Formats: sequence, C-alpha cells, structure tokens
Amino acid sequence: MSVEANKELVQRFYDEVWASGNLDVADEVFADEYVRHDFRAGEPQSGAQGQKDIAAAFRNAFPDILWEVDFLVAEGDFVMGRWTASGTHQGPWAGVEATGRSVRFSGINVFRFSDGKVVEVWNHRDDLGLMQQLGAFT
Repeated sequence: MSVEANKELVQRFYDEVWASGNLDVADEVFADEYVRHDFRAGEPQSGAQGQKDIAAAFRNAFPDILWEVDFLVAEGDFVMGRWTASGTHQGPWAGVEATGRSVRFSGINVFRFSDGKVVEVWNHRDDLGLMQQLGAFT
C-alpha cells in the first residue's frame, strides 16, 4: 500500500473505532498477530480483538468521548498519529471507579504496516495526566 493509503487507514481507525465506536473496523486495520509496545503493566491481547477490547473498555469508561486527530505523519511503512481525547469518566478505568470528572489528554501512536495492515504499534499516552485528572494521584 502507498504511504497515503496507510495514513487514510490510520485516520479511519481513529474516526471509526475510537470516535464512533465501530469496533469491527479494527479487523480491517490490524494483522492477526500485530505486536503492541506499551508501557502499561500486563500483556495486551494481539490482533484486532486486542484493539477492540482496549477501545471497548475505554469507551465504556468514557462513553461521551470526543476524539480529535491532531496530525498524521507518514514515511515508508510507518504512520505516526498524535491525538487529543476528552470525555467524562462514567465507568471504571484502570482500577478507578467512575468519578464523573471531565478529562482531556493526548497521546501518540506509531503504526508499522506490512501487506496493507498494521503489524506493530508503539503506544504513548499521557496516562499519568489522565489519572491525575481522575483524582487517582495528587
């Protein structure tokens, strides 16, 4: 696929899966055994189902989430997306029960493509800032 096609697929992932909750689009984006690099504890589930589970849990915790793609940059097999999200904490997230607090945070994902699908992701999200806004840390 072309660099532009890869960018369009990442934009669609953000728009459909994260902003709209159409989780099945993840099947079109991620290879079955993609590798997720993340600093969070635990071993994330691979493949599209892993992404669906992450997005579903997040959208359950923040059902009114607004997802904005700040920019996408692509070169070769890589697409980097910087995003900002905001919403109200209405369900459990990362061990914190619903607080009713509004949050705004951002992150960067780096996607590596092969044969038209994402085979690797590096996830960098402001979890500390998010947890501070939820009152989990002072």
